[in-house]
Amino acid sequence: MSERTTIARHAGTVLAGQLAVMAFGVTDTIVAGRHSAGALAALSIGSAIYVSIYVALMGALQALLPIWAEQRGAGEREGIGRTVRQALYLCAIACAIGMAVLVSPGAILRWTQVPEDLRAVVGSYLGVLALALPPALLFRVYSTLNQALGRPQLVTWLQVGSLLVKIPLSIWFTFGGVGVPAQGAVGCAWATLLVNYALLGVSLWLLNTQPLYVPLGLWRRMEKPDWKQIGRFAQLGVPAGLAILVEVTSFTLMALFIARQGNVAAAAHQIASNLTAVLYMVPLSLSIAISARVSFWIGSGNEAQARAAAWMGFRLSAGTGIVLAAILFIAKDHIAPFYTSSAQVALLTASLLTWVSCYHVADALQTVCVFVLRCYRVTLAPLIVYCVMLWGAGLSGGYFLAYEGTPGVGPLRSPAAFWGASAAALSITAAIFVAMLAITLKPGKPLPPPAS
Repeated sequence: MSERTTIARHAGTVLAGQLAVMAFGVTDTIVAGRHSAGALAALSIGSAIYVSIYVALMGALQALLPIWAEQRGAGEREGIGRTVRQALYLCAIACAIGMAVLVSPGAILRWTQVPEDLRAVVGSYLGVLALALPPALLFRVYSTLNQALGRPQLVTWLQVGSLLVKIPLSIWFTFGGVGVPAQGAVGCAWATLLVNYALLGVSLWLLNTQPLYVPLGLWRRMEKPDWKQIGRFAQLGVPAGLAILVEVTSFTLMALFIARQGNVAAAAHQIASNLTAVLYMVPLSLSIAISARVSFWIGSGNEAQARAAAWMGFRLSAGTGIVLAAILFIAKDHIAPFYTSSAQVALLTASLLTWVSCYHVADALQTVCVFVLRCYRVTLAPLIVYCVMLWGAGLSGGYFLAYEGTPGVGPLRSPAAFWGASAAALSITAAIFVAMLAITLKPGKPLPPPAS
């Protein structure tokens, strides 16, 4: 099987699972919206807080993929089991941090000026999700391990199957029935909790019964924390998690700033954001598959093959990014009415999708670059670039164009100001990352030292 086919099959499998996970949020949004406007508002606020915390912690654990893929490439099967057990200590730290924030959201709710009548419901929603966080992060460890082993199929089947469980549970707990009282948005959280523990239970059963995992020796006695090893994990994971947090919060804050422009602007921005998130799943899935192969060859000591896989993956991600962006641009006038019956919202959305097309090309390039750079232990510089460009040039630049204006033009007061600035900032980010990748993959450069 060719390298391109291996990566494409891996990425396609991951993509199916990622879209199933995205459908969790879509399900809850529809169910809560059908229940009441208050439930939808509470869900919107609560999920934004939870997702910001979860994806940052998830990113820290996802960044361990290169370590296990390298060990697989080096034939260190039992070493994988040892580093997985050590990774559980990092996961426990992540759970403690995340749960502490979720059970005490008062400061966040006051800072974001959430209405008083919603705070109690949002607090209850986040309290339930605090209990759902440990199984979610432990399942992420299982998912990352399978991706590193080049076997993401089991994870995808579990994610797709869990969606079939999540839908009826969310409806049941939200609206009540059969002895269960209606709980509104909090019902969606309870459904998520049950699904997360079910996913964890099935994954533990698979780890204990499937021949794939036997050579890893996963079920041996837990060693004491190896803080030097955990520190190496953190060097990869913490910058990766913070980088994802910067990306997520730049989107969250953009939505808050645009909200003051009125319902039409907010609705158009929501549609544009949704399409951006769906399109992002493609380069994300490709990048996971590419980083697994690059790290495999690094672990094998084959510098030339690692470099070839990285550049082949880069071309694949760039090509798919350009194709998807072109389709979006051509079909923008037909896509917008599919989301809304409002002519005003559809017209504004169509104009924003031009910027989304440009944004996606840059997103596809920067995503694959940052994943491959992590394989070579380049993590801090990308984080700094993200902070400067996404928070600085993108978010701050968009705010300036929207509400301050340039001399002779004045404030634009349109979400296009934010999308234009963000697209420009991400394009510069992608250019910087491509240059960093070219330097890192320069022929003759030594392979990175093992992180295990």
